[in-house]
Amino acid sequence: MALAASFPFTQTIVRGVGRNKISFAISFVIVGIAIATLYHLLRGIDVDKVIAALKAQPPSRIVIAGVLVVAGYANLICYDLFALHTIGKHKIPLRVAAFASFTSYTIGHSLGAATLTCGLVRFRVYSFWDLNAVDIAKIAFITGMTFWLGNVFVLGGAVAYAPGALSVVDHLPPWVNRLIGLSGLFAIACYLIWLVAQPRIVGRANWRVTLPSLRRTLLQIGIGTLDRCLASLSIFMLLPDSPTVGFATVVVVFVLATLLGAVSHTPGSLGVVEAAILIGLPQYQREGLLATLLIFRVLDFFLPLILATLMFGLRELRLLARRAHARRSDPAVNL
Repeated sequence: MALAASFPFTQTIVRGVGRNKISFAISFVIVGIAIATLYHLLRGIDVDKVIAALKAQPPSRIVIAGVLVVAGYANLICYDLFALHTIGKHKIPLRVAAFASFTSYTIGHSLGAATLTCGLVRFRVYSFWDLNAVDIAKIAFITGMTFWLGNVFVLGGAVAYAPGALSVVDHLPPWVNRLIGLSGLFAIACYLIWLVAQPRIVGRANWRVTLPSLRRTLLQIGIGTLDRCLASLSIFMLLPDSPTVGFATVVVVFVLATLLGAVSHTPGSLGVVEAAILIGLPQYQREGLLATLLIFRVLDFFLPLILATLMFGLRELRLLARRAHARRSDPAVNL
C-alpha cells in the first residue's frame, strides 16, 4: 500500500477523515465501552466450558453456517455490479467486479477505516480498467447506500416485529422501540416516493451521481437485505440449542452489533460486535455464546481474510512479474 500517498483518491479521503473529529470521538467512545463491557462480561469465565461448547458444536451446523457465509460474500459481488451499472461502467467483466468486491470488502474492513482501505483496494483493481478516483468515490457512495438501505430495512422490520430484542440493549419500552423500527421503514418509504417524480441527482461539478430509479432502488434494498439476512442466519445456526431465541431477535442484535462495529472503525469490528452480542443475548450462558462467536469469527473473518490477502498478493506478484518481463524485453517500457 505504498501507493497510498500518490493517489488523489487517498489524499481526498485522508483530508476528509482528518476533518471529521466527531467521528473519531464516537469511535473512541464505542471502543472504550466495548472494552469495558468485555472485561466485565468475561471475568471469571470458565475456559473449559468454552472448549467443551466448541467441541459440542455439530459439524453439520458449522458446514451450513460456512455455506451461508460463502453465500453472503458472493452477494457482495452484487454491491459492486449494481454500483458499476449505476455510474454507467457496464464493460467491467464479472470476474473483475467479483475480485474487487471480495478483496476490497474483506481486506478493507479487516484493517479498519473501511472508507479509506476499501477505496484503496478498489482503486488498485479498477484503475487497470480506466476507472479514476472520482469513479471509485462514486462506487463507494453507491455501495454505502446499498449497505445502509439494507440495514435500515432489515433492522426496522425486525425491531417493529420484535421490539423487546432492542429493549435489552437500549432499555426503552417495547412500544417506543416499535415506533423506532416503524420510523425506519417510513423513512425508506419516503425516500422511494421522492424517487418517483424525476431522476434525482446528487453531488456537483464532476462528482455527480444520478440516483437509481424506484425500481432499481428496490433491487438495491433487496441486495442489502439479503446480505444482512444471510449474515444473521449464519450466526443463528451456530447458537446453542437452549434456550430458544427467535430469528428476529438475533437479527436485531446482530445487525445492531455490526452497525456499531462499522461506526467504530476498528479492524474487523473486533471486540465491538462481540460485546454488543453478549449484551443483546443474555439468555445464553456466556461460555456457549462465546464459543459461537469464536466459530463465527473464524468462518466470517479469519478465513476470508486469509483467502483475500492471498488472492490480492498473488495478483500483485503477477503484475510485478509482467512488469519485469516487459522491462527485460524493452528497457524503454515503463509500466
